Amino acid sequence: MSHITLHQLKVFESVARHSSFTRAAEELFLTQPTVSLQIKQLENLVGLPLFEQMGKRIYLTEAGQELYQYSRAIAQLIADMELALDELKGLERGKLNISVVSTANYFTPHLLAKFCQRYQGITVSLNVSNRENVLRQLADNLTDLAIMGQPPDGLDIVSESFMENPLVIIAPPNHSLCGQQKIPVKRLAQEVFLVREPGSGTRNAMERFFAEQQITINRGMETDTSEAIKQAVQAGMGLGIMSRHTIELELITNRLKILDVQGFPIMRHWHIVHRKNKRFSNVAKTFKEFLLKEAPELMP
Repeated sequence: MSHITLHQLKVFESVARHSSFTRAAEELFLTQPTVSLQIKQLENLVGLPLFEQMGKRIYLTEAGQELYQYSRAIAQLIADMELALDELKGLERGKLNISVVSTANYFTPHLLAKFCQRYQGITVSLNVSNRENVLRQLADNLTDLAIMGQPPDGLDIVSESFMENPLVIIAPPNHSLCGQQKIPVKRLAQEVFLVREPGSGTRNAMERFFAEQQITINRGMETDTSEAIKQAVQAGMGLGIMSRHTIELELITNRLKILDVQGFPIMRHWHIVHRKNKRFSNVAKTFKEFLLKEAPELMP
C-alpha cells in the first residue's frame, strides 16, 4: 500500500467517476492500455479487485467504493494546496480551470485571449462539453468556473449573467423566406427544424417559445453539436435556432442568413457559474470580475 502513487489514484478516480476506461483515457490524455495497466497495478498493490464488469459496463466493488472516497478526498486536498500556493504567487502565475458549453466556445477563446494578454503569467485549462457534462463537472468540483446559459434551479451553485445571448433562426441563403420581413411565427409550422440534443439550453428555450405560441414544429435531424446544425442548414436539410455568437463567420461569408421572424431573437443571457462557497484562486476571482465588468464591450 505504501507504494501507491498519486498518478495511480488520479487514474482510478477518473475511471470510477466516468465508469469507463475509454472516457478516463480521453480526459487524462492517455491511451486506454496505459489506463488499464495503472488500474491493474493499483489492484495488485491494494490486494483486492476495484472494478467488476457486467456486460459492457464496469462497476466499483466494495473495495473500489472505499478507495474512491479516499481518492476524491486526496484530490481535493491537492487542489486546495495548489490553490493556496497560487494565491501566494498572485496574478503573476497561476492556473484557471474553466468549463464551457459547446455554444459558448465560439466566443470564450476571444475573452480568454484578452484576459491572458493582461495577465501573461497564467495558464488556462479549457474544457468544452455539453450542458449535462458541465453541470456534472460543477457538482464534482472539477472546475473553477463554468460558462453556460441559464442553469437549472435547485442546484448548489451561484449564477450571474454577464452578456446577452440572442437566439436566432438561421437558413441557407437560397431559402424562400430569406429577405422577407416580419415573417409570422405560424409560418414556421411549414418548415423542418434541426435541433440540439435533449437537455440542451438552446433546445429548451426553443421548445418553450413554440409551446407558448401553440405551434408544433416538424423536427428533422437531432445532434449534440452546433457545428453539425450549421452544416446541415447550409446543406438545405432544414432551419435551425442558434445563438448568434455561433454564426459570425457564416454570416460574413454569406453561408447562412438570419430570418426576420416575429418574436425573434429570443433573448437569453450567458452566465458565469460556480459552486456555492467555492474557494477561488486569485486568477479565478479576477477572471469572474473581468467577465462581469468587461465581456460585452470586448466582443467583436
